[in-house]
Amino acid sequence: MKRSLSLCLVLLLLAGCKNEPEKTAVSETTASNEESITTKIAYANGLENFEKVNQLNFTFNVKVNDTVRTQRSWKWYPKENKIELTEKGETFSYIKKDTLSYIKKDTLAEQAKAADQKFINDTYWLLFPYQLMWSDFDFEFNQTTTAPISQQQMQSLTVSYSSDGGYTPRDTYHLYLSDDLMVKEWTYESAGGRTLSTTWEDYETFKGITISKMHKSPDGSFQLYFTDIEVK
Repeated sequence: MKRSLSLCLVLLLLAGCKNEPEKTAVSETTASNEESITTKIAYANGLENFEKVNQLNFTFNVKVNDTVRTQRSWKWYPKENKIELTEKGETFSYIKKDTLSYIKKDTLAEQAKAADQKFINDTYWLLFPYQLMWSDFDFEFNQTTTAPISQQQMQSLTVSYSSDGGYTPRDTYHLYLSDDLMVKEWTYESAGGRTLSTTWEDYETFKGITISKMHKSPDGSFQLYFTDIEVK
């Protein structure tokens, strides 16, 4: 199954929308020089250090007009495929396998699915550049494009997901990149025509893992940001 991400439930101030399939390479239809670009972007953000990570903790926050609408805290154990979510005072965990399996007894499968949708959404915001090596998609690279928020000239990468797989297929993402291949802005386009542009700012590196901690809409009324980040 191909992976595709979605910001659709973020737009509704809820959770992520995508299934998580196997890790695969980018589309074979992509030219080799463009494949090199996606690899460079992922490694510019520290992908080579991710295999050393035993645990990654972070809190995902969404604020609209100075009101926090969403707040979720995660503990991710990549080597064990184990994930813990704390939300609204409740903590539960599950193991990501071919099918979801909750550790907490008497938890319905639908709860596991809902938690995993949130996890996929939140980690895509957290580590999207790594998905350029972990996901299957088609894309187009341009040396010079006008970024939507700053109106500056930047490199751009358009990432398109297929019509099969995921909760909301045919999503498209336009990434706007600085000369050092860091994402500075992006625009999401859903198959249904919804769009959202945000900044990628306040970068910090945690034991080699580079993360943009703040994303803002053009007028600043929408803020999606990460706190309590810890890499072990």
